[in-house]
Amino acid sequence: MPKLTNRVMDYAGVLLGVFITAVGLSWFLIPSKIAAGGVSGLATVTYYLFNFPVGLTMLALNIPLFLASFKILGLRFGAKTIFGAATLSLMVDLLNEWAFPLTSDPILACVYGGVISGIGLGITFRFGGSTGGTDMAAQILARYFPISVGQALLVVDGFVIILAGLVFGPELALYALVSVFISTKTIDIVQEGQSYAKAAFIIANDPHTIGNIIMESLGRGATLIQAKGMFTGLGRDMLFVIVSRSEIAKLKQIVSEIDQRAFVVIADVSEVLGEGFISLS
Repeated sequence: MPKLTNRVMDYAGVLLGVFITAVGLSWFLIPSKIAAGGVSGLATVTYYLFNFPVGLTMLALNIPLFLASFKILGLRFGAKTIFGAATLSLMVDLLNEWAFPLTSDPILACVYGGVISGIGLGITFRFGGSTGGTDMAAQILARYFPISVGQALLVVDGFVIILAGLVFGPELALYALVSVFISTKTIDIVQEGQSYAKAAFIIANDPHTIGNIIMESLGRGATLIQAKGMFTGLGRDMLFVIVSRSEIAKLKQIVSEIDQRAFVVIADVSEVLGEGFISLS
């Protein structure tokens, strides 16, 4: 029963993500002729050239990509991927029937379209789904040419944007590039989360005292890591601590009061699982 519940939740999450993606496409990108790469971008160009429905074109493009990928790469695409690709195509055409552009400004369209579609795709990916598309074409290219999948994806999406530039003009192609960048960054944020914690690596003369004060005053755990200086060849303990953003000033104050010559490296952490942060369960 728990497995069934989890599966239903996964499909519901994919459906939610797909719907949000379709909103970004139908309300912002497609009406403004912003073909931000991928199958949706190619379908947008086809729509304005031949008046073919965008969603139907996306589905028509995805089917041969699925078949070619299965034959050439032997990939077993999950049901959630097929579900995501099919429902996105359906929702785009349904929304296009009654959706109206919320703005005629291409800057607003590329920004909001990129953010909204990125949120939708990020949610879809988090629930183990996908919308198919140019990812499969990129994997096929990488199979036959000496390039990585990432480079192949850049080539495929670049081709779509260049085609859009030839059809809609170079200015709209530039807007499409901006939208791709925004969408990609938004997907990363949705999947990995915003930076809400900080990791500190502290090399000091008295790391034990610093660690004890951190545990007492901040209530955070501290870990001693054996380290060795390359120049001196001397071994010493390095302190590793995870704190929230609001605690970083207090952390620096504690270190400064104990050892003003301490070496401290502070880095962003996008996700922390465990005691004091997000539960693993």
